[in-house]
Amino acid sequence: MIVEADGGSRGNPGPAGYGAVVFDAATGAVLAERAEGIGRATNNVAEYMGLIAGLEAAAEIGADTVSVRMDSKLVVEQMCGRWQVKHPSMQPLAQRARELVRGFQRVEFDWIARAKNTHADRLANEAMDRQAGIEPKVAQPVKAPSWTGAQGEPTRLLLVRHGQTAMSAERRYSGRVDVPLTELGEAQAEAAASRVAKLDHVDAATPIVTSPLARTLATARAVAAATGGEVTTHEGLIETDFGDWDGLTFAEASARDPQLHTQWLSDTSVAAPNGESMDAVHRRVRRTRDDLITKFGGKTLIVVSHVTPIKSLLRMGLDVGPSLLFRLHLDLASLSIVEFYPDGNASVRLVNDTSHLA
Repeated sequence: MIVEADGGSRGNPGPAGYGAVVFDAATGAVLAERAEGIGRATNNVAEYMGLIAGLEAAAEIGADTVSVRMDSKLVVEQMCGRWQVKHPSMQPLAQRARELVRGFQRVEFDWIARAKNTHADRLANEAMDRQAGIEPKVAQPVKAPSWTGAQGEPTRLLLVRHGQTAMSAERRYSGRVDVPLTELGEAQAEAAASRVAKLDHVDAATPIVTSPLARTLATARAVAAATGGEVTTHEGLIETDFGDWDGLTFAEASARDPQLHTQWLSDTSVAAPNGESMDAVHRRVRRTRDDLITKFGGKTLIVVSHVTPIKSLLRMGLDVGPSLLFRLHLDLASLSIVEFYPDGNASVRLVNDTSHLA
């Protein structure tokens, strides 16, 4: 298969986005397209993210040999090992791209002129336009490959946030710190479970997939008790790793790292000290979403997770940029619903419903 990828930034750094397309090498048919606005970033970061998206799409389709074509001399030379990756913002992206490359039998990288990379360039610009709220002159929906088992039926995700913990009650960053539900949190979990159990297409056969942390596991087990279903865990649904800020309040984190904290609040490529950026979470959750659709395509499943992963899934459903992460509020034990279709379309049915907690 052939992967063509591109990325751009209107300001460098500035509002950025990427585009990637996978072609059948024999027929030239378009097999998959990926495009997304990524907030504020540099051209090089956007180009690497386009490469990653293209390789992920090719892997999902089942490619074993890939020819990557990009008009970024920097990315091509670095991926071929002829140039070093010196900039800190690109090092984790280059590492992720190399991990994907190792999953294929063979990958070739070729530099092409920008004039020959128009498909990916168009997708990147459309993604930046959508991020800026600019309507395209001609609608060009982004298509995704068909997922195994979907067969035209949407995969319906019932997204449940866990109940209250002592840290959430104190409004502290709680990422990988494993804390139990409070007594109120247990009651919230039971209320959410009762609500979910009454929804259409929910019964004992409905899969329940949860983050492995104690607060989500307890919430998922409450759902299982109400539906009769079985609980499985998925590492990809775990909360953001807030690193050195885990356990701190907003004010404490800001006082500890004032400049970095301010930057983190406006730039999703920035990570907390020894932590994980929101962009990294989004990529992780996208892979998790695709994995769930591969396993449960065309079915309803209950997903119990945390704020950032749930927001990321809703962001994918709405096809919007990372600003949603800062503008959307999700309450404890809330219910949201998103459907993903095999042709790449999606529908967000419900967001942050807490009527069951009244």
